[in-house]
Amino acid sequence: MSVDASDPFGTLQALSLARDRQTRFHSLAALERAGLGRIARLPVSIRIMLESLLRHCDGRRVTADHVRALAAWQPQAARTREIPFVVARIVLQDFTGVPLLCDLAAMRGVAQRHGRDPRIVEPLVPVDLVVDHSVQVDHARVPDALDLNMRLEFHRNAERYRFIKWGMQAFRSFRVVPPGVGIVHQVNLEYLARGVLHRDGLTFPDTLVGTDSHTTMINGLGVVGWGVGGIEAEAGMLGQPIVLLEPDVVGVHLHGRLPAGATATDLVLRLTERLRQANVVGKFVEFFGGGAASLGVADRATVANMAPEYGATMGYFPVDARTVDYLAATGRSSDEVDDFERYFRAQGLFGMPRPGDIDYSEVLAFDLETVHPAVAGPKRPQDRIDLPDLGRRFEQLFTQPVVDGGYGREPAGLSRRHAVRAGADGPATAADIGHGDVLIAAITSCTNTSNPGVMLAAGLLARRAVARGLKVSPRVKTSLAPGSRVVTDYLSRAGLLDDLQALGFGLVGYGCTTCIGNSGPLPADLEAAIEEHGLVCAAVLSGNRNFESRIHPALGANLLMSPPLVVAFAIAGRIDIDLTREPLGTGRDGQPVWLKDLWPDDREITEALPAATDPATYRALYDGVAQSNPRWNAIVAEGGLVNGWPASTYIAEPPFFDGFGTTPPGLQDIRSAQALAILGDSVTTDHISPAGRIAADTPAGQYLLAQGVAEADFNSYGARRGHHEVMVRGTFANPSLRNRMVPPMADGAPVEGGLTTLQPGGAVLSIHAAALHYQRRGTPTLVFAGHDYGSGSSRDWAAKGPRLLGVRAVVARSFERIHRFNLVGMGLLPLQFEDGNSVESFGIVGDETFDLLGIDGTLHARQMLTLDVHRRDGQRFGIPLRLRVETPIELDYLQHGGILPYVMRQLLALPER
Repeated sequence: MSVDASDPFGTLQALSLARDRQTRFHSLAALERAGLGRIARLPVSIRIMLESLLRHCDGRRVTADHVRALAAWQPQAARTREIPFVVARIVLQDFTGVPLLCDLAAMRGVAQRHGRDPRIVEPLVPVDLVVDHSVQVDHARVPDALDLNMRLEFHRNAERYRFIKWGMQAFRSFRVVPPGVGIVHQVNLEYLARGVLHRDGLTFPDTLVGTDSHTTMINGLGVVGWGVGGIEAEAGMLGQPIVLLEPDVVGVHLHGRLPAGATATDLVLRLTERLRQANVVGKFVEFFGGGAASLGVADRATVANMAPEYGATMGYFPVDARTVDYLAATGRSSDEVDDFERYFRAQGLFGMPRPGDIDYSEVLAFDLETVHPAVAGPKRPQDRIDLPDLGRRFEQLFTQPVVDGGYGREPAGLSRRHAVRAGADGPATAADIGHGDVLIAAITSCTNTSNPGVMLAAGLLARRAVARGLKVSPRVKTSLAPGSRVVTDYLSRAGLLDDLQALGFGLVGYGCTTCIGNSGPLPADLEAAIEEHGLVCAAVLSGNRNFESRIHPALGANLLMSPPLVVAFAIAGRIDIDLTREPLGTGRDGQPVWLKDLWPDDREITEALPAATDPATYRALYDGVAQSNPRWNAIVAEGGLVNGWPASTYIAEPPFFDGFGTTPPGLQDIRSAQALAILGDSVTTDHISPAGRIAADTPAGQYLLAQGVAEADFNSYGARRGHHEVMVRGTFANPSLRNRMVPPMADGAPVEGGLTTLQPGGAVLSIHAAALHYQRRGTPTLVFAGHDYGSGSSRDWAAKGPRLLGVRAVVARSFERIHRFNLVGMGLLPLQFEDGNSVESFGIVGDETFDLLGIDGTLHARQMLTLDVHRRDGQRFGIPLRLRVETPIELDYLQHGGILPYVMRQLLALPER
């Protein structure tokens, strides 16, 4: 009997849709009937990936063996098999999308230079770029802040925006959501995601990857997707599967209900703490049970959003009636909503699983009743603090040694106040400032602004505060940066926007602001006082990231919390406080006002919710979204299939194809290498490649000044990711980076900043300057680190920058998932200490030389290698290291010098059309 090549397992079946429409789909039940395993007991996320394999089974990218292997997924099996996952679409934000577009433009240039049609470089799946990371809070607490900030945004980013518009006309499958619409993840949730898709006569579930860690927010809608680096997304755009090892899937049984007064933010902070403890790093997490069913999609999306913070690849919620309700409430058409429900019911994927329904690798139980108001920080999102304990915890950290995560200060200093000398900003700031003072209070970030419950709670708390006569000190930089225009619409219709504005939380922009480091400047007199007196001041924000120096380089404490708590702490003005036992202010009647007096009850929030669930509003605000910003429409960009690379300090042709040939170079042994940096635990991509402000005294700042760019026009590292000369100078330039190769200060405190010691000799230089010395000598370099190297954002430049600095390998105790792949994708070796070994256990100080031999031959995934160490006194020894390459295709990427040249050679090898 012949087998249909497009349906090798006989799973194609008809599906009837509304209004007598007919389609076909690949039935998972049919696959089970064909004897390929107990498909119905697989985790839902695995089944959705299995459907993709069935649909793309062409014997080349995806084979029948791939289908059989995933259909036979076992909960506790060794993870050695790879999945070639072909996604339905890709989403980008502009900080990662612009360098990706630069790479694609460079690849078109390579194609043209090799005599090929540049159009061989073309996305094969739909790509949406949402311009959301470029707005900065320069203006706040003024009525026209939104317009002022957007004017500055377009002034600063004109070159970038022209380049994006060139990409719109050059690539057929490349769409753009312009500035001023919202944050990519909220726009994805409310608008871009359609639930199911129809293509070539088939109906199938929406799946995606995105170039932002928090792409996982879409998991709350039952969509399988996660964050990847831009170089991996590029490969997916160009037809390469997203290749990953079969994952472990941790089932989290949610039971009970959230108690009164607890928010979805409190829930996700508790889950982040718990799941970090359970070590779900690199695993799929799938929520199920009655507690999961009780959460609406907005709450599920809040939990899914922070999957990177608890370390999981995904935080997935299966589809049920609440998913259908959300699609309808957010303006999807009746046909789309009906198609969605019919498809998932036909696939046997509809409904929240119950305990015992699915075979998970591990099951964790979590009682929603245990959730209470909390914050997280002051340096990591997994460090949750119960609200009553915050004051005491800050006091502990104040005196705790720096090496233990504290601030290393004398106890007596906590209560000391310091006068602020009013500068050019005038006398609007407070008369004095001290440790623990709140200087930034921001309602921002995709985590929470997509959730009407917590946003309305913030507005209701503001209403009561205003009624009691409470105010926010003028020294606190307050801001409201919603994830979409829908938020301000329903806050306005609920009558709450004016109350937020009365406390200073006026609209400053639509996009990722404070959470990405675009908090803008503080008054110069405040920054001067902080620096002069070494003050530990604070930011409070409703975000998902609070790593050192990310929010604002002058602020040492950054706390994540729900939007209503952001308002409360802005009023209180300090974090060394227990808001359950101390009043947060004094009312106009002279009486103390307590948090419990202001906190809205669930009934008030429920009564306000209908304003946030009007389908007509969503349709009206997203209709014609591509032309919704007049400033964007006025931009004129060059045409053509190949970019001309006009002179710019924002955009430049990347150097990754310099010397490119059609023959892969292969790996070369590493000989006589020097250490460029020795770093500790929890080094984030913010430490490696910061996104925030560029200081004038940094290598990047000096470069821009030499190009004639005024300091006022520096913009941020994130905005300049399209120019390698800026970004290579910004690599390891975070002011909070601690390189153990640099001698400590006289008092023993570690030196912070992008510095290293040049070997031999030990001269202290910037890391960029030292790297140039080594490159001129032909000396390769290594980076050493501790646990969780590369945690944080899915930031390509955290791998691209080290590559351009001449780093050949990173040796760490463990790697974050996306960053490990990004290193491989740029041709760098990720090497991992084994058996509890570390830099400390081997006594590595940075003046040694290193050899890594035998890598110019045949390698295999997870191979053991030996790093030979040569001390200055002549001692030699070897360190066993695990090559953290997980799949055969990753070995191919290394042999080609990275994923970009690998894909380029694949495209050039295609026959002429």
